[in-house]
Amino acid sequence: MRVLLVLVLCLGFLFASVDINKADQEELATLSGIGATKAVEIVTFRKANGCFKSIDDLVKVKGIGKKTLEKNRKELTISQCK
Repeated sequence: MRVLLVLVLCLGFLFASVDINKADQEELATLSGIGATKAVEIVTFRKANGCFKSIDDLVKVKGIGKKTLEKNRKELTISQCK
């Protein structure tokens, strides 16, 4: 039963979208080419500058380039800021 639960949770992460305005460091680190260091940079940038206005704004984060953005574009979503 536990194995099934773990499998379902892992599959959920594989097919889930990552909201760049809400995701924590662990969730961001699951993206292709985004490790723990870049995930911290994303969260730090978001805290310092506010929410991202578009997915393309992710390239404003140190260490995130256009190639990394394009590799992950289909997995990324963006929510409205409050």
